[in-house]
Amino acid sequence: MDAFECAACGAELTVPVRRVALPVHARQHYSCELMPVLMESGTYAVDPEPFGPPWRRWSEVAADDAAARGLFAPVPVVSFGPAGAVVVAPGDVRGTVVIPERRDGYCCGLDGRDGPNLACEHCGDAVATLLDDHALWRAVWLDPTAVRRISDVAPSPAPDTWEALLRNRPGTPPRDGYGWWEPEWAAAVGVALAHLLAACGGVPVAVPDGLIAHTFRRPLRAVLPQGPPELTLALAGPGLPTPDADLVLVPVHPQTGRTWQLPGSASEPAVVPLSFDVWRYLAFPERQAPIPATGRMPDDVLRDDYAPPPPSAVPFRPDERLFFDHLARLPEVRTPWLQAFYDRTYECPYTAWR
Repeated sequence: MDAFECAACGAELTVPVRRVALPVHARQHYSCELMPVLMESGTYAVDPEPFGPPWRRWSEVAADDAAARGLFAPVPVVSFGPAGAVVVAPGDVRGTVVIPERRDGYCCGLDGRDGPNLACEHCGDAVATLLDDHALWRAVWLDPTAVRRISDVAPSPAPDTWEALLRNRPGTPPRDGYGWWEPEWAAAVGVALAHLLAACGGVPVAVPDGLIAHTFRRPLRAVLPQGPPELTLALAGPGLPTPDADLVLVPVHPQTGRTWQLPGSASEPAVVPLSFDVWRYLAFPERQAPIPATGRMPDDVLRDDYAPPPPSAVPFRPDERLFFDHLARLPEVRTPWLQAFYDRTYECPYTAWR
């Protein structure tokens, strides 16, 4: 396990934490809700993308400079800040204080619009940005230029095997207790959809019935041309048989960030990575455990004739912001059909699935 200290004075800034993969929803802005904590306690992740000021408009950036920063299609602004920001749970941070003049936010907390808003308590240098305003996942982002990693401060457990993940890590249900779609699903499907469009070549795709149809079929039909399907989509991964499909949704390991690999076959389908927690629920839907009860059967108690509730009455929408942000980072966005779709919709992303 690692820890982080102030690069200027060496003061402790975090407890020992174990590195895991960056969640796909790390940069998500979702509705106007107060969001949960992004990272599990005792873990950290590193964002490989440049982020933060200085910012430049797309028109001010040469194509080669944009590509060097992993961008292959227009975006509103391009970050020329450092890559490698470290994100941890707020409860794992030590020895920091809020910078009074950088307490800007919309209404419910801090959003980091003015740059790092946490300083080292010992020396006063700005070292991190706390995000806890509404619509933002609660987290502390350590400035990679202001902190230093201390390696191997404590033994780190080995990553779980795929089999252990299936046993011990249940999937994220698609809806909350009120029947609304979970933001993690919107983020995960939005990112996977970018990979799926890059792999399909612009031809219609057949999506199997079930929850996967509720999340992927509508946006695919809105983007791809009408006509008989030419490609098929299926789930693949640990615990599932190898499907006979042209495109397969496979899980990404939440700790290592590695994509599950298909066993060798004569015809390799195109692999589309999907967040493990969403893939897990799609592949093996969880049933709520029955609640023992006496007397009159309460409305929320499962019966022997239990059937899964119908999908939310609100149509599912992938996260458009994350979809376009990720699609702009795939070289395939430069193919003529996908570039035409991108140029037509990225400035008004909400129209993408109409």
